[in-house]
Amino acid sequence: MTCKGEKVMNKKKVGIIFGGKSAEHEVSLQSAKNIVDAIDRTAYDVVLIGIDKQGKWHINEESSYLLHAENPKLIELNKSNNPVELIPGDTGGELIHAESATSLGQLDVVFPIVHGTLGEDGSLQGMMRLANLPFVGTDVLGSALCMDKDIAKKLLKLANIQVAKGLTFRRAQMDSIDFSRVAEELGTPMFIKPANQGSSVGVSKVSTKEEFDKAIREAFDFDHKLIIEEAIVGREIECSILGNEEPIASLPGEILPQTEFYSYDSKYIDEKGAELEIPADLPEETTKRIQEIAIKAFQTLECEGLARVDVFLTEAGDIYVNEINTLPGFTTISMYPKLWEVSGISYSELINRLIELAIDRHEQDQLLKSSVWDEE
Repeated sequence: MTCKGEKVMNKKKVGIIFGGKSAEHEVSLQSAKNIVDAIDRTAYDVVLIGIDKQGKWHINEESSYLLHAENPKLIELNKSNNPVELIPGDTGGELIHAESATSLGQLDVVFPIVHGTLGEDGSLQGMMRLANLPFVGTDVLGSALCMDKDIAKKLLKLANIQVAKGLTFRRAQMDSIDFSRVAEELGTPMFIKPANQGSSVGVSKVSTKEEFDKAIREAFDFDHKLIIEEAIVGREIECSILGNEEPIASLPGEILPQTEFYSYDSKYIDEKGAELEIPADLPEETTKRIQEIAIKAFQTLECEGLARVDVFLTEAGDIYVNEINTLPGFTTISMYPKLWEVSGISYSELINRLIELAIDRHEQDQLLKSSVWDEE
């Protein structure tokens, strides 16, 4: 028989890291709120670590970590008087108070839900590796690959996975990007995107030179590299992936935008900006093909834990991978958890599985040798 004290001792201390310096800061706050509300408190103790827009880390109480939590347009991190730092160590990362240098204890596992740059591009993942901490989601390489749409699509093409035709430009080429030449190669309308952003941040759909020039400037506001892609006419389908070495795919869902395209506001702010058909109304054979392609893309780009794979399905039945998001949103209107719910995995159980996958990968990593000499 297990007494109450023993049960508490066995609980894992989960650090939920959220916020960050990217343009997706507010989305991250919403995702964190949903995870905090749903996580299994009989299995986990939660440590809330918010990163403000200046990059400072704050440890916060659950009762006060967010301001305007119910309004996605006004939601804000409540900066605490407890700035923290993470110190690497053989037994896992130790949190210390940044000003008093007092220890705040060690974490057992981290659930990073920092969307965008410095959160899902491998930067934070590298820090977790240095701290010897298990963490939810894709490791350093896969995170960096998926964040860079240019590199990701080049690798997908090498794996014979269809992607939209596109062109890549860097900031130094800005003045030489010619609308007429690009339109001749890609047609109109076309999409202009920062190469290293998510959630449709800085993305524009353009048809005229005036729109084109404005969109180029806007994309370079968010990144030093951009891609311009042909517009694929087709249904927007998304598929959630879960697992490490043997990933599984959810039933696909369909985005039915009520605006020009599935923009940032449609995803996270305007609840009427898009309708979600979950699961998508697809023939069984098409569903299976999308799932197979999604898993292949996930593995090609070295993903682990979780990802959402977004594809276009044309009238002719062709499937084009649009992007792979390694830390997809966990908001109340986010597709990733909704797809697993309709596929038989509840929100709370999904969080459990992701944490278990993180711990399992970490345990496997500990079996690798760190020396060329046999250790006594």
